[in-house]
Amino acid sequence: MNAPHRPRPLEGIRIVDFSRVLAGPLSTVLLADLGAEVIKIEPPQGDDYRAIGPFRAGESALFTIVNRGKRSVVLDLKQPAAQVIARELIGSAHVVVENFRPGVADRLGIGAAGLIAAHPRLVYVSVSGYGQSGPLTDQPAYDIVMQATTGLMHVTGDPAGEATLVGEVVSDVVTGLYASWAILAALLQVERTGQGQHVDVAMYDATLSFLITSLARYLFTDQVPTRVGNRHPLSAPFGVFAAADGPYVLAVLTHRFFTQLAQVLGRPEWASDPRFLTDDGRLNHEAEIRSGIEAWSRQQSVAAVCAVLSAAGVPAAPVATLADALNSEQAAVRGVLTAVADPRLPGLRLPTQPVKFTGSAPNVAERAPALGEHTTDVMAQWLGLSAERLTELAAAGLFGGQEKRA
Repeated sequence: MNAPHRPRPLEGIRIVDFSRVLAGPLSTVLLADLGAEVIKIEPPQGDDYRAIGPFRAGESALFTIVNRGKRSVVLDLKQPAAQVIARELIGSAHVVVENFRPGVADRLGIGAAGLIAAHPRLVYVSVSGYGQSGPLTDQPAYDIVMQATTGLMHVTGDPAGEATLVGEVVSDVVTGLYASWAILAALLQVERTGQGQHVDVAMYDATLSFLITSLARYLFTDQVPTRVGNRHPLSAPFGVFAAADGPYVLAVLTHRFFTQLAQVLGRPEWASDPRFLTDDGRLNHEAEIRSGIEAWSRQQSVAAVCAVLSAAGVPAAPVATLADALNSEQAAVRGVLTAVADPRLPGLRLPTQPVKFTGSAPNVAERAPALGEHTTDVMAQWLGLSAERLTELAAAGLFGGQEKRA
């Protein structure tokens, strides 16, 4: 007997994605992994990320990662006839995602108000730097700009040094995650009410919302958070410590963990010391506690320190490289990377969205499309256009002469 078909969670959902670079494409690639059909609309020159390295065999790693599993359609939206085609494609979709500067989508004939009026169930998502309102709405935005303007850089780095850029494009990534979550929430509302909507996702808002410990400090104390380096701003001992051959991290959030740590260090009296009974107390005496911990750990290797602490139930870990993490047994068991068949990139491995669904088919990561690879296929399948009509549209330059096959 054949096993019953298990669909992926978003099979049947159609998304038209006008976004480029990172935040918008990340939001839709997570949905493509789960079975949504994502049509990526690109200008004749392609998404900017196609030209940003690192490259292998002429293919951009960044573009490949955040556009896996999508279908590429080239439309020159500067031409009114191409705008008509775009609106027809949108008429067959559940979701539209764009990350133009506010006002540009309206000028291209694909603005939210008109499309939702024509298609009341449509979920239209605008991803931008500062949102669709406010005095900064027209300003360009990149991750480093967001880290600077939201205060993230100000709380990152050594207390005696300069404000420091976080070592990942965190503003873009967290915005993409919020946008992906928002799409699903809006689709659920469509199912319940039949009403679509315009969803406004700003990198500025998303990054501020991400700063949980900084917000907690400011909102409850009125004190502007400052840099604390490689330790936690609110708890101790909680941060990076030194062993004989390198750094490790230790995370003691509760007095129970601190009591267990005190036993490991051979300092059981610490557990009842009035100075150390609360998180605030330990934070105020962080230097003394750190000195005692490192007097012990500097005599041993990182591996030995972490083994002893973990055996005692104290959260600790070595400071790994990305290669260490990706090549670990844990990453292999969890399927963090998936082998992807792509004749352009033999041996390609890509991430997929990380959540496991026991009632659905496994996540799938598929190769990223060549520029314009699916233009005629999508036009024929979604709009029913004949080969003759497609030839006419191509001759008129609507597809930018960029239909390529992988």
